Amino acid sequence: MEREIALALEVLRNGGVILYPTDTVWGIGCDATNAEAVQKIYDLKRSTDKKSMLVLCKDADMVVRYVNKAPGIAFEVMEMSTSPLTLILPGAVGVAPNLIPEEGTLGVRVPNHDFCQKLLFKFGKPIVSTSANISGEKSPKNLAEVTKTIIDGVDFVVNPRFQGHPTGKPSSIIAFGPDGEVKIIR
Repeated sequence: MEREIALALEVLRNGGVILYPTDTVWGIGCDATNAEAVQKIYDLKRSTDKKSMLVLCKDADMVVRYVNKAPGIAFEVMEMSTSPLTLILPGAVGVAPNLIPEEGTLGVRVPNHDFCQKLLFKFGKPIVSTSANISGEKSPKNLAEVTKTIIDGVDFVVNPRFQGHPTGKPSSIIAFGPDGEVKIIR
């Protein structure tokens, strides 16, 4: 696994795009602080929807470095969640501007996935995570379901042996307002 992480890190640090397994579905990722890399993903997915891309963070400490208006209740919900959960949090800072929608929020998730956790730990910054499909198409549960267009459009494909046991479906999504308002999205 160390070699695979080193190869993925090199691509991320050089502004490239990776195709990788998560605890939900296969994702396309890049350095969340690199606007050019983020644009490559929009182009590959044929999408400009800033609400469709979230970032993976290693832990709550990393989350608070990239959102500055998150209410405390959001972190309590994150801690209690027993299945993959994306939080839409207010006050996005420090990530690529083209990742932030007009309302200034950022979708964040702390993955329960060995490969992702090790990659995030070594990278030290959030990694974009969006399903590895063309916008509007089905999210791929495994590498075999990823289209050739996507595979050919990335700079590195993580070996599927590091897939682990994904849920095979997108995460739940809960949006939080700066005053603790809660809205369940999915």
